[in-house]
Amino acid sequence: LFFPPAAAPRTVVVDFSSPNVAKSMHVGHIRSTILGDSLARVLRLLGHRVITDNHLGDWGTQFGMLLTAWKRDLNAAALQTDAIAEMERLYKQAAAECKTSPAALEAARRELVRLQAGDAENLAIWRRMIALSRAQFDIIYQRLGVRFDHTLGESFYHPRLQPLVQELCDRGLARESEGARVVFFDDLPALQAHPALIQKRDGAFNYTTTDLATLAYRLETWQPDEIIYVTDARQQLHFQQLFAAFRRWRPEAAVRLAHVWFGSILGEDNKPFKTRSGETVKLADLLDEAEERAYRAVSEKNPALAEADRREVARVVGLGALKYADLLPNRQSDYVFSWDKMLALNGNTAPYLQYACARIRSIFRKGGVGGDLAPAALELGAPEELALARHLLNFGLVLAAVAEEYRPNFLCNYLYELAGRFTAFYEHCPVLKSAPGPRASRLVLCDLTARVLQQGLAVLGIETLEQM
Repeated sequence: LFFPPAAAPRTVVVDFSSPNVAKSMHVGHIRSTILGDSLARVLRLLGHRVITDNHLGDWGTQFGMLLTAWKRDLNAAALQTDAIAEMERLYKQAAAECKTSPAALEAARRELVRLQAGDAENLAIWRRMIALSRAQFDIIYQRLGVRFDHTLGESFYHPRLQPLVQELCDRGLARESEGARVVFFDDLPALQAHPALIQKRDGAFNYTTTDLATLAYRLETWQPDEIIYVTDARQQLHFQQLFAAFRRWRPEAAVRLAHVWFGSILGEDNKPFKTRSGETVKLADLLDEAEERAYRAVSEKNPALAEADRREVARVVGLGALKYADLLPNRQSDYVFSWDKMLALNGNTAPYLQYACARIRSIFRKGGVGGDLAPAALELGAPEELALARHLLNFGLVLAAVAEEYRPNFLCNYLYELAGRFTAFYEHCPVLKSAPGPRASRLVLCDLTARVLQQGLAVLGIETLEQM
């Protein structure tokens, strides 16, 4: 509707969300998850082949500490109740011990070495940690309507790391420096002072090594034209180093690499958004609160609605409000988190757009008009009709701009303007009470507006309702 499918469909890999095993998803994951999902949806809608990959943090030194504490202090009942909370407790306990006790640090190192060497007991515990974590992550993804084609964690690439470092050294692309192996960028002024470490003095690898192996795997397996990484602004230097190192290693690879970075979510004090007690806000708690606040608003406005219906409206409105508030700002800006603003029924919010959609559907119900309208010639006599029709025609241009510049806020602002133009049209141009010719034409305009609003919100990952 108002956009042509891509003339030359591309294969695009979108890497987003990427939580760490044995840790709760928190408010910091919401922007990557929602932004990555909306970009994947827009690209799919335009006809591109999209592959989504959740690059889990499932490998690293923290597992030595976790294994030590798991074997010694695991509370099986607590693990059953809330697995991630119990694993976080174990990790905090072990990390505190390792700071003060060389013996504890050595014990954690031994457990890590055993895991890396393929010890059966440690591998079994580690796999259980991953399974328990993924089960809790999947509940959140299901609530958000987010799906991944692949979830390949860091551990998947571990066997590729030593050969990769060896190849870079053999080809003279990396060299030894103070016992470590490093890629230098002497010919790149922006990175001259920031060489990329690929193997530490103790032989350990890091994110750059893993990300190089991941890039190579994606190229070999999916042959993408483009790979998009959606992370926060703090990782800009990392991705500049990664892309520069990769271009040296694989200069023949004709793949577009994009780091789509975003700003922070702030509290009303303009500091990073936290709970009242100063803790990081857990994502599950944030989703619960969004639904609960929406439920209270729905119950107040429409107390006659059945309980199950109220809960469903609250789910759609609450989660929609949260997503839209995250996608509306320029992604590179920080934004101040405000429940009141995001749940408002007026202004540039998801509830306002969802309400506009529901209001258009109510016009069809009142007029006894079914879903399939008879074709009608558009009569655009009034300036409000013309303005609405012209705005509808821009939908495809906006989608293309979102895909090209990775900015869903373009679509948010387009939909808000569309709802505003529809309101002006509806106030000045009677629909159901007009003569047959204008009535048919105006019903078509109503239908097209509802369809564009619904499709536009859907690619932002936001549902709509028949009634609100």
